[in-house]
Amino acid sequence: MSAVLPDIDQLRERLLAGDRAALARSITLAESRRADHRAAVRDLIDAVLPQTGKAIRVGITGVPGVGKSTTIDALGSLLTEAGHKVAVLAVDPSSTRTGGSILGDKTRMARLSHDRNAFIRPSPSSGTLGGVAAKTRETMLLCEAAGFDVILVETVGVGQSETAVADLTDFFLVLMLPGAGDELQGIKKGILELADMIAVNKADDGEGERRANAAASEYRAALHILTPASSTWAPPVVTISGLHGKGLDALWSKIEDHRQKLTATGEIEKKRREQDVKWMWALVHERLHQRLVGTAEVRKATAEAEKSVASGEHSPAAGAQAIAELIGL
Repeated sequence: MSAVLPDIDQLRERLLAGDRAALARSITLAESRRADHRAAVRDLIDAVLPQTGKAIRVGITGVPGVGKSTTIDALGSLLTEAGHKVAVLAVDPSSTRTGGSILGDKTRMARLSHDRNAFIRPSPSSGTLGGVAAKTRETMLLCEAAGFDVILVETVGVGQSETAVADLTDFFLVLMLPGAGDELQGIKKGILELADMIAVNKADDGEGERRANAAASEYRAALHILTPASSTWAPPVVTISGLHGKGLDALWSKIEDHRQKLTATGEIEKKRREQDVKWMWALVHERLHQRLVGTAEVRKATAEAEKSVASGEHSPAAGAQAIAELIGL
């Protein structure tokens, strides 16, 4: 990105007009680690905030290989054909060694990547817990300001901290594979408790459909013993085929039904306000971390603290205390 800051008023006007280049520029600004870029994007988001919040926000997760990208490609195409504008925020895992990321989701969404009513933004998770990129929340708001009325957040994959996606979406969809017997033993209970719907994918014709129906029965039994997060909504279990587009109409119909029911009770609004508070604290934690890496002097001192703990000279508690004192905690 150029070192010159963009004109925020001009960027706001272009963004609200649905300019895709302005949207991409705004997201790049949000993902930047430069202090002046961070300040600029805060001003931009404050300026467009009244035009946000109207989209349906859906988090989609599942084990690697379950077919998330294929399903999103088919579902997104179905929605654009129905007149929706769909933004897909696809988070790729970053390497813990190099920090790099393949960012290959866009190549796996062949139809949507050429759809004028769709916008795909692959972003590296950059080590962020929860399977979502550090700036996913800001990106969602920017997409909504640009006129996208459906936001699909594809996460890295089901893991211990994957549930963070539920803290930034309205609807949490968990994709599962057929063959529930073995998989059910290893699935995190927390994922099931947070799911607003489970969709068993790869319910293709013949044996695939039979296995998917059997898996769906097992997941329904598992959900039956859990207390739903809302008294208004009992999470359904459906079977789909992302590859062949089977069951996606019914899947989206249930998402719209969820939206209608929980909007009527005020639960969607309440959930979003709670998410905003969590977002605020996430930004506070981010700023604290930035203070730890912000200057050469502090970085040197933290490295010395790490070295002393690694060598056994100091305990982890003593090392933590030394680092906390560096930033005045």
